[in-house]
Amino acid sequence: MASTACIPPVPAPQDSVGLRERARGALLGLAVGDALGAPAENMKPSQIRARWGRITGYVADRPAGTDDTEYAIFSGLLLARYGSALTPVHVETAWHEWIADREEGPFRGAGFSERGTLENLRRGLAAPISAQHRHAWSDGLAMRAAPHGVFAAGRPAEAARLAAIDGSVSHEGEGIYGGQAVAAGVAAAMAGAPPVAVVASALAVVPDDSWTARSLRRAMTAAHRGERAVRSAVVVGGYPWTDLAPEAVALAFGAYAAADGDFTDAVLTAVNMGRDADTTAAVAGALAGATRGVHAIPADWSAAIGPARGSCLPTMAGHHVLEVADLLIHGTPPGDTDGASPPPRAPRGAEHGPHAAERVRRGPERVTPGTGAATHSAPCDTGLPPREPTPPGTRRPHRDTPPPPAEVGT
Repeated sequence: MASTACIPPVPAPQDSVGLRERARGALLGLAVGDALGAPAENMKPSQIRARWGRITGYVADRPAGTDDTEYAIFSGLLLARYGSALTPVHVETAWHEWIADREEGPFRGAGFSERGTLENLRRGLAAPISAQHRHAWSDGLAMRAAPHGVFAAGRPAEAARLAAIDGSVSHEGEGIYGGQAVAAGVAAAMAGAPPVAVVASALAVVPDDSWTARSLRRAMTAAHRGERAVRSAVVVGGYPWTDLAPEAVALAFGAYAAADGDFTDAVLTAVNMGRDADTTAAVAGALAGATRGVHAIPADWSAAIGPARGSCLPTMAGHHVLEVADLLIHGTPPGDTDGASPPPRAPRGAEHGPHAAERVRRGPERVTPGTGAATHSAPCDTGLPPREPTPPGTRRPHRDTPPPPAEVGT
């Protein structure tokens, strides 16, 4: 891996965008990108054009995101509790206590990597064996990696280290690299780095010969030619699943670079490229939001994002991404690292500011989610059965390796 200099954790005095504005921009940008991209998920650009023309804003009657936002909240709350002391045991405990072992019905969130992880955890497998399933290379870590960059502002290597710890329960190989690239990129952007340095920071924390690095380099080479060129450079043609981390992360960084960090252009470029559009737009939104700050997000887009409903992760209900952003930069009260007790539910009308840290200290609050448009729509039921009281199983076969990139149409 190449090394990278530590970017100052506090923006330069002449920088008009402060740390809190960048933190809020990163996580609100993620949620906005998720909600904008959700309707276009798994679609080709030609299908998007046939249905909506070019997407330039929300196309759903009630804009709502997906699991990307709730998993980012999940990782953000966990990181706010443990900070740089985070360990795989902390992450695994949170997966059990906040998701796998709860009596709130079957797990309803996310894609194959999360389902595979939960199946392994419910069979008694521990990290890193819990990450050995057929979709360990997915973008499931990348979609929740932005909080690590917010926490480790200006320290890309530390952000990447924390992302790898977070991902050790659910991902391996390229799935880890994708999350590390996103975390490092956001960390650089949080310190006011220009887009070229943001991309360089992402590349510096992943192996040069990895699929993720190769896809990122191809995306950067094509970025000046626009979204069609970026898509053609990195999309894996003929492969049925769109959640490949090397592809999704490269599309997101390509959209961000093509827009030179502009929030609106970056997110809409990612959305209109289709594929795993909710994740690519969420990552592009996190990068651009950290670069330009929360005020760069169009007001009508921001207004549609309310507290999470918990339709994918019930324990995340009531939390707002702005609350999590404030927790990550203000820190968690000392002494709150003794276990991954269930996260609190934000009370109706609660402020999303420094007082949120007190709610983390107090413990869970069983209240109705806040008002406003939630960040998620109807339950994303994946049909995973409830936890079974089975004894620890044996080591699962190693994941299948997805095919190499091929030509793809538009």
